Parts: sequence; C-alpha cells; structure tokens
Amino acid sequence: MDLARVGENTAPASVVEYSRGGPTVLRILLGTQLRRLRTEKGITRESAGYEIRASHAKISRLELGQVSFKERDVADLLTLYGVTSPEERESLLNLARQANSPGWWHKYSDVLPNWFEVYVGLEEAASIIRTYELQFVPGLLQSEDYARAVVTLAHGSSPDVEVDRRVRLRMARQQRLTGPNAPKVWAVVDEAALRRPLGGPDVMRGQIEHLLEMAAMSNVTLQIIPFDRGGHAAAGGPFSILRFNGADLPDVVYLEQLTSAVYFDKPDETDHYMVVMDRLCLEALPASETIRYLKQIRDDME
Repeated sequence: MDLARVGENTAPASVVEYSRGGPTVLRILLGTQLRRLRTEKGITRESAGYEIRASHAKISRLELGQVSFKERDVADLLTLYGVTSPEERESLLNLARQANSPGWWHKYSDVLPNWFEVYVGLEEAASIIRTYELQFVPGLLQSEDYARAVVTLAHGSSPDVEVDRRVRLRMARQQRLTGPNAPKVWAVVDEAALRRPLGGPDVMRGQIEHLLEMAAMSNVTLQIIPFDRGGHAAAGGPFSILRFNGADLPDVVYLEQLTSAVYFDKPDETDHYMVVMDRLCLEALPASETIRYLKQIRDDME
C-alpha cells in the first residue's frame, strides 16, 4: 500500500480527527512524516535502518504505516533526522503511542485478515464512502441474515462460532452509520445483486426491506443500475473510494480480491476510479427512484 501523498506538515494538525480510524490511519500519518524528514535530509533507508538496528525493508514498512512503531525507534530516527525541538519531538512521539493503541476491531483479529484490517481502519476514519457492487449488497448495507449468507458462502466449512464472529464484525462496522459524525455512504448496486436470492427468498426479501430503511437515511444514497442499462463503466468489477476530511490523507481506492486486496492512493489512479464512479452514477437510476424500484423488486418476490 503506497500512500505517498499522506501528509505535508511535520506535525499533523488532524491527529484527533483521524484517531477514529485507530492505528491504521495514525500509522500512515506518522510513517509519512518520518519519510518526509528522512528524504529532506538525504538519508537512505539503509542508513535509517542501521540507526534502529533494522533493515531498509523495515524502514519502508514503517514509512508506509504497515507495521507498529516502537517509541524508542521513532526517537532514534528523529535524532538522526535532526529533529531537536522538544515540542516537535513530543508531538511525533505521542502520535507513535496513539498509533500503537488497538482499534475496536482488534478483538476480531482471529477472523480479520491483515489486508482487510487496513480497510476497516480507513473505513472507520472516512468521511465519505463511495462503493460499487455487482454481485453482493455492500457490506455496510447488509441485513444480519444476508450477511450470514454471504459469510457462509465464503467460509462454509468454518465452525459456526467463527461464522458468528465474522457476522458480528460486519454488524459492528455498520454502527458508525448511525453514530456521531457518521460518514456519507453513496452506493451504486447492480440489479443482479438484488435479484440473486442469496440465502433464500425470505432472507432476500428481508434484505430488500433493510435497504428500504437504509435508503431513507439522510447520510445514505443508494442507486441501482437496472438490467436494461446493458453494459456500464465498471466492467472490471466492484470497488470502493474512501475520502477523508482535511488534507493529510488522500482518497483511497480499495479493490478486494479472493484472499487479498489492492489499495491505490496516487492521483493518477484514484482520479480514474472517481471518473468511473461518476459515470456509474449517471448510468444508474436517480436516487429519487431507488425506493420505488426496491419496492418493485420486493413485489416481484411475492
């Protein structure tokens, strides 16, 4: 994950704002500050690694926010980079301490792969979440029974207790939609995802009812791409775009794969996905038609 544009100031002013995302976002912020300080001094990753008794690869992972920080290592790097101001050092050392505090999702680490833990942390900090789905209802908009059907589809051989925990994690992620400072969610869903009777007719009918409730929320926009629109812009598959308040973090595009995920944050990559998302919104039914169309789909199930 290359978040090369994260942060431009030595001491981020928005740490409190991003602390909602737990260690994920804070590690990225701190890593970016350390990378900027190192490059300004013309110090190589190899030299920085030697200073903290580590490899250049470890420095790379630290600067990308992919691993936790030891406060002693951060202090040694700050000294190497010529950061002597007590206030500046304490600001970054305090950020290191906060970045090592586990997020609420840490208790689900037994069913949360590392590549998805990054997404959960970013999702928790995002102010706007835009997503396109063509096979499943987006995770943040799934009913509990539907979520169980999706989890069982992917983990059918897992013990029931593990399936339960995966479902509870998904439900816990949804709590932010009704909490303080809730993000704006804008989802574009292919009609196929709403017609496919995942979990059976009763589960699917319950999911449609759930979507009717979610679509009525002020911070949720749901659009449907009906079958009669034919092909559309996102022929490559589902993706999500996460946007954050302030200038310290860039937009992040997330593409989930079978056993891993890809993250993009460089403008030439994220801008392309933003254009595709905007085209999808134009190709889909207007949001004002969503409730009517959902009711039509529900009635067709009778």
